[in-house]
Amino acid sequence: MNISLTGRHVELTESIKDHMMSSIDTLNKFNLDIISVNAVASMQERKGKRGLTIEFTINLANKNTIVIKQRDDDLYAAIDIAINRAQKALRRLNDRNSDHRNKSANEAKIEAQGEINLSDAHEALEDEIVPVELDLYKPRETADVLEDLKESNKQFEIFNDNDGKTRVLYKRSDGRFGLY
Repeated sequence: MNISLTGRHVELTESIKDHMMSSIDTLNKFNLDIISVNAVASMQERKGKRGLTIEFTINLANKNTIVIKQRDDDLYAAIDIAINRAQKALRRLNDRNSDHRNKSANEAKIEAQGEINLSDAHEALEDEIVPVELDLYKPRETADVLEDLKESNKQFEIFNDNDGKTRVLYKRSDGRFGLY
């Protein structure tokens, strides 16, 4: 980065030059390709009042030039305010360059389809259902079904009782049995 410090009607002392150089060095933190920075400090008189003006011209590669002017009674204050404005402008450029946007739903779907076959994933998530044939055509006594349920590892038994109703006998969590 080329740095040029100029004083018009103002003598740039070593302390002013050091302050300007350290302030300009803070612009490097935005990782933008800064080609050159020209700083012009000048004394201006308007309506009988004297004021100091600092002008920073920042040339960026492949971007527009940033020009910042700041007027104040104190040159150090003008430099600090102008550098803060320059940092804000460079921060905006840096944020525009970085990709902060979220992907749309269609972009996310296309990306996901490239990685995972959705039909295979859907089939894998389905519960496997195993068909079981029921012997419901012969009415049974509840006591007989209870004995069969006690002897087996089943949780429930479906049967038709002597009245022709479909019933369910099941094991409860407390070790007892329930009947629907």
